[in-house]
Order: sequence, then structure tokens, then C-alpha cells
Amino acid sequence: MAKGNKGRAKQRSVATLSSDNAVVRYFKETRAEMTKVTWPTRDEALRLTGIVLAVTVGMAVFLGLVDALFATLFRFLLGT
Repeated sequence: MAKGNKGRAKQRSVATLSSDNAVVRYFKETRAEMTKVTWPTRDEALRLTGIVLAVTVGMAVFLGLVDALFATLFRFLLGT
């Protein structure tokens, strides 16, 4: 008998989900997923942000140097 009641409870919860409109269901599911996220600590976030900024600046400098090198090379080849 308990098994039958359990099945009905599942049917009701599925029916409730399907009766919500898609937007409401999306936000409910999003909220449920956000509770499962392991968020970084403040120190981890600051350290990782520093790494991202350092890599971005490093790549900008590298690409700037490569661009200047190619510009000089093409100016030399074209004789301008």
C-alpha cells in the first residue's frame, strides 16, 4: 500500500512541474542547480583573477611585439 502512495506522490510532483509554465520551471531548476555549486573562497577568487589578468597582459604584450615585428618586416619588404 505504501508503494502505491509513493507512486501517486511522484505523479503529483511531475504534474506540478508540467503545470508550471516553461519560464517558471527554468528558474526553479536553475535555483536548484545553483545550490549544488561549490563556490570559491575569496582568496581563491582573488588569486585566480590575478592569474587571468597576468595571462591577459602577457598575451597582449606578446601579440603587440609580434605585430610590431611583422609591421617592420612588411615595411622592409615593401620598401616604404
